[in-house]
Amino acid sequence: MKTTVFLGGGRITGALCAGVRLAGDRRSIVVYDRNPRKLRALRRESGVEIARDLKSAVERAEMLIVAVRPGSVMELLEGIAECGAKLQALCVSLAAGIPLARLRQTRTGVSAPHGSEPHWVRAMPSPVCRIGKGLTALCFDRAVSKSGRERVRELFSLVGPIVEIPEQQYDAFTATYSSSHGYHALAALAGAAEEAGLDRKHALTAAAHALADGIAYWRESGMSLDELLEEAATPGGIAAATMAAMDRAGYARAVKRGIQAGVRQAGKNSRLR
Repeated sequence: MKTTVFLGGGRITGALCAGVRLAGDRRSIVVYDRNPRKLRALRRESGVEIARDLKSAVERAEMLIVAVRPGSVMELLEGIAECGAKLQALCVSLAAGIPLARLRQTRTGVSAPHGSEPHWVRAMPSPVCRIGKGLTALCFDRAVSKSGRERVRELFSLVGPIVEIPEQQYDAFTATYSSSHGYHALAALAGAAEEAGLDRKHALTAAAHALADGIAYWRESGMSLDELLEEAATPGGIAAATMAAMDRAGYARAVKRGIQAGVRQAGKNSRLR
């Protein structure tokens, strides 16, 4: 049976496995991690198989997904070389900031089937894929075959929409699309509402509807953001006063600085040993 193998059993692996199972896909999933507690939790939640060691995990993979932190990617790939595993041709990296060129330059010390070098894909899934609604950004090495691209698209489309991004735009997209922005905005908006006199429950309800309903309306109405802002913020009204005060306080500037910091961190990740 064709097997999808995850190297790394952290949160994003857990979210992806749960989302795949939620979609009704019963594919064989094998996970390798040095932390037995993580592996037991994944087996309970998603019925994954636990790899006994790195070599056996790699050699079973029809698709190999590297799901470790950026700073651990090179160490992991060196470990594959040291254990003498036969690396499969289709490899997917979930490590933010590690470019395809860096992955291509990595030598595992062994040959993939038929003497081909491994072909790399970058994927950046959202933790929201756990409920089947997480966006995943994909970026393919030119050497990835048509069938390989389809296998990757098929996997990630199980857990939500996918979008293909040119690599030169990948870091900016990664810094922008994170669900953390929604949580951050929700926490800030609800906190301000509490200070204005709302109890916690109703502050969260009001803030959540402000964010979720507004975005849903934008998606379904076909209206531009400028049209929606004009519709929502009547001159002299509460919404107009609120937004004007936020702008004066540097709201747009703060968001811009945040995205720039995320892109800089991606650049730092690309230089990690």
